[in-house]
Amino acid sequence: MGDVLPFKRKPPQGKTASTLCREGFHKWRVDKAKKFDVKLGKLITVYVCERCGDKKITAH
Repeated sequence: MGDVLPFKRKPPQGKTASTLCREGFHKWRVDKAKKFDVKLGKLITVYVCERCGDKKITAH
């Protein structure tokens, strides 16, 4: 007989937003309220996830 190969399970229908964010599929939008970081002394871009509210900051 041959070897048994494991297959990936299909995701359930109707994934919730929190499940998507836990898997790393955030829905980022730019928060334009804060553009300058005083401590860094640089311009920054603040991204906020629309679903879970997580923040990601990039300095330029």
